[in-house]
Amino acid sequence: MLDLKRMKIIIASDSYKGSNTSMRVAELIEAGAKAVFPEASYVKIPIADGGEGTVEALTSGLRGKIEHVKAQDALGRPIDSFYGVLGDKAVLEMAAASGLPLLARNERNPLITSTFGTGQQLLAALNAGYKDITIGIGGSATNDGGAGMARALGYRFLNSEGRELPEGGAALAELTRLDDTEVSPLLQEAKINVACDVDNPLLGPNGASATYGPQKGANEAAVEELDAALTNFADVVERWKGSKLRNSPGTGAAGGLGFGLMAFCNARIESGINTILDLVNFESQLKGAHLVITGEGRIDGQTIRGKVPVGVAIRAKKCGIPVLAIVGDIGSNAKAVFKYGIDSIMSTVDRTMRRDEAMERSSETLQDAAQRACMMIRIGMKIAEL
Repeated sequence: MLDLKRMKIIIASDSYKGSNTSMRVAELIEAGAKAVFPEASYVKIPIADGGEGTVEALTSGLRGKIEHVKAQDALGRPIDSFYGVLGDKAVLEMAAASGLPLLARNERNPLITSTFGTGQQLLAALNAGYKDITIGIGGSATNDGGAGMARALGYRFLNSEGRELPEGGAALAELTRLDDTEVSPLLQEAKINVACDVDNPLLGPNGASATYGPQKGANEAAVEELDAALTNFADVVERWKGSKLRNSPGTGAAGGLGFGLMAFCNARIESGINTILDLVNFESQLKGAHLVITGEGRIDGQTIRGKVPVGVAIRAKKCGIPVLAIVGDIGSNAKAVFKYGIDSIMSTVDRTMRRDEAMERSSETLQDAAQRACMMIRIGMKIAEL
């Protein structure tokens, strides 16, 4: 029989978008679980997958700090942005400069939006002396192949007349050559990892423009124009680079920013959740654990494609630790996650309610769901004693 004083519970959840940060989710789950297992020890590890909220999750969970940066949003307007510091490592999220949430719906236009602000974030971290940099690239408002980001680092993109191109994805159709003579030398010494939760190539029906362009404001004609522009961009960049990159998994992420980071920063694209779990030394945290509780706002069949709960569960299962997912909503084909290490799912919704009510009551229902789930676990423990 397990001595409850020795029981160790790991809480590693994503945020619930629009209601609770990943740290707040962990705190609420802990409060609910303590109502059933008050003597257990709890380890809270806020997790993200590289999108909006990644820096906050990591710096709060690992006692890091935030460094503020003057940057531009995707339309070139000045904003206050930031990056995180974890010891000798820097962590960025492109959404904090070039993200879709920073634009009003009527401002979305991937023909002209730029990743220049992301480049400013990256340059600030390089200038501060950080050589080990992780950048999450979820939530972009852009489709410029990372050209804006590269321009902030000193690259120049020129047309046939030797004039520098304007910002945005559409202008890349006129690119004939690039100039790297003024690129920051700090790039040569840096190791840059890209946290990415999609595997799209740069071009074609599964590429950056076709897959993600519409949610950024592109109509059918704009999607075709952007894909053609990125094709020309890839042709020129690959000739300069001397290698083919366009079909590498993740190069189509964030409107092609994945491609740009590989081409101009020699970055490595890796699974977003695995990159974050490595940063928090998740395996070492699992030692001696008896239960892992994870979660996200909505769990469904897409969760198996690199989302936080499955990434957490896969690693926990390697250690033989049971995994519970507490989620706001259970969508279609959610049972698919059971093949990836999640043992059970508990929804926070305790009765029929509208979405706005569910969001408003999120903190209350999350804590309650954790308590209900742990009561079920306690029943199982009592049955095992019979």
